[in-house]
Amino acid sequence: MNIDIICPLYNAQAYIKKLHVSLLMQENVNINSINYALTRSNDNTQEILQKNGCNYTLVEPSDFSHSATREMMAKKCNGDIIVFISQDIIIKRKDWLFNLTKDIINGNCEAAYSRQISSKDNIEKYTREKNYGSHSFIKTKKDIHKLGLNTFFFSDASSAIDRKVFESLNYYDGKRFTSNEDQYIAHKLIMNGYRIKYCADSEVIHSHDFNFKTLYKRYHDTGDFYRAEPYMNSYGTNSAGAGMAKYILKRIIQDRNVKAALEFIPNMLARVLGMKAYK
Repeated sequence: MNIDIICPLYNAQAYIKKLHVSLLMQENVNINSINYALTRSNDNTQEILQKNGCNYTLVEPSDFSHSATREMMAKKCNGDIIVFISQDIIIKRKDWLFNLTKDIINGNCEAAYSRQISSKDNIEKYTREKNYGSHSFIKTKKDIHKLGLNTFFFSDASSAIDRKVFESLNYYDGKRFTSNEDQYIAHKLIMNGYRIKYCADSEVIHSHDFNFKTLYKRYHDTGDFYRAEPYMNSYGTNSAGAGMAKYILKRIIQDRNVKAALEFIPNMLARVLGMKAYK
């Protein structure tokens, strides 16, 4: 099966060279195209793309949205599988893409997402642990009673979807999300009887060190998503958040991680205040 890769970019000069090389080094896969959606930036990303002969579409900042831009790019693809990635992932393994797409190719699922590992010794280390374990599994509609909201956990920082299925679901329905577009499509997949695989053997490094303001904004956007799509709240958004907080605190104590301990209250406060800003 042929694979089309889509990656939104913005001020990505620090990432793009290594990212592009890591895509080209993938083995045992048929890459049909690598497509960058470059939101007009104020660094040298565009010049780097041109110099390296990369295929890209220029997007004006006023036109960008996480869902609409991905939908626009997906409609240009003609391969069998669409892979979405973010600009700041680090791919070290040559089998990342094969492991991400093999079960779609073999007919075992219609979508898949990678394991994300943090290289930082902060709270994100523990959220990654909680969300991305060491064992692969497939989620279906029958798992909702057990997993609740986590049934629809799906990250397009590194994900794959059968193109024809994506098209049949009308992509993101033309909606303009600032966040959680991946959760939106996961819900559509699951509720329409499709399967999503978590691929623990498809690893990427994906790390941040957000300050209070940035984290607040991220959860502000997440809260906006849940207000726009209120049916998602029926799956237990509050219990999912509480479960994560308990896990993080437990792991901080186990590791005696002073840095993460100092971050814990401001981090949780930013999440709660950001979410409640839209309630």
